[in-house]
Order: sequence, then C-alpha cells, then structure tokens
Amino acid sequence: MKIAVICANGKAGKLIAREAVERGLDVTAVVREENRSAAQHVLKKDLFDLTAADLKGFDAVIDAFGAWTEETLPQHSASLAHLCGILSGSETRLLVVGGAGSLYVNPEHTACVADGPDFPDAFKPLAAAMAKALGELRQRDDVKWTYLSPAADFQADGARTGRYLLGGEELTLNSRGESVISYADYAIAMVDEAVSGSHIRQRISVVSH
Repeated sequence: MKIAVICANGKAGKLIAREAVERGLDVTAVVREENRSAAQHVLKKDLFDLTAADLKGFDAVIDAFGAWTEETLPQHSASLAHLCGILSGSETRLLVVGGAGSLYVNPEHTACVADGPDFPDAFKPLAAAMAKALGELRQRDDVKWTYLSPAADFQADGARTGRYLLGGEELTLNSRGESVISYADYAIAMVDEAVSGSHIRQRISVVSH
C-alpha cells in the first residue's frame, strides 16, 4: 500500500509516517525541506505546489498540515481546497489531521467544544478556521475524504499505549471521563483508517482507551 504524508516533518506527520513504515507500508514524505521522518521516499515540494500527477498512484494521502498564526489560519481552508482540487475524481483517499474544537457536545449537534465557556480564547481563531475548513470539506462529494479529530487534550509527547477508542461527530470520553489522546496513539488510529478506508466522507474522532 502506498501512502503519502504531507508535512511529514511535523510532530503529527512524523509519528504517522513512522507508524506506517513500521507496518510495512510504502511511505512518501511530502516536505519542503530535508526529510526528517522515517518515510522511505521523499517528494520535496510545498503543499500548494502539488499537482494531480504528484499524487497519482497513492492509495491514501494523509494531510498533516497545520497553520497557527493569525495571518496563516486561512490556509486551513486553502490547503484542503487545493488538495481536493487535485484529487477530485480519483480513487486516492484523503485523510485529514483535524481539530477537536468542532466536535459536538450535544446530541442535536448545535454546540461544539469551542463554544464552551472553558475553551481558551487564544485557541478560538484556530478552532474557527479548522471548523470552516471542515465545513467546506463536507461539501465535496468528488473526493474520498476522511477527517479525524483528536480528543480535546491532544498530547504531543504522550505515551504510545497502542489502544484507542473510535468516536464519531461528538466529543467522546474514555472510561475515566477524560478526552485525551497522545499524538502516538492518534497516529495508530490514522494509519488504521488509511489501511481500512472504513469512513469515507465522514468525520470521526479518537480518544485514549
């Protein structure tokens, strides 16, 4: 199975690439600089310069792109629009490293994590930008996309336990009442989904076991 990991040098991308390689998958890192991931192959190119030809032949493309500053937040929408444009009509699946702020906290799906009184003001612009990008992604019926939201507490240096719980559109708590997952366990869930292709055109979520 051939997988491309966009932004494979980032914290999430690096762990996803390593997880995929350790399972024996054929992994290509899409990076702007020297590859620092475990991927066996490298495509040195900016995400926004990628073409349909660049991604042809991959079974799945995992998008680990992130933008954090005020001026770059619109790139969440722009990057997904670009990737969808070049993957439109193809069999290549697009898996997106998403955010938790857009997860619903009620059965009616009218309130999100980011709407809560305890959600930090500093993260609201990022959550809004990612929610907008997800909303636009939902309109695409020409791309085989999957959006994977992490738990609310997404721990970059958390331990790899090898276990996780898969959820859907709503914030899911584990048996201890927590919404937490490590990047390493998130990577397991992402590669599992890349292999199985079980949730086409769906947003799913993951939390530690």
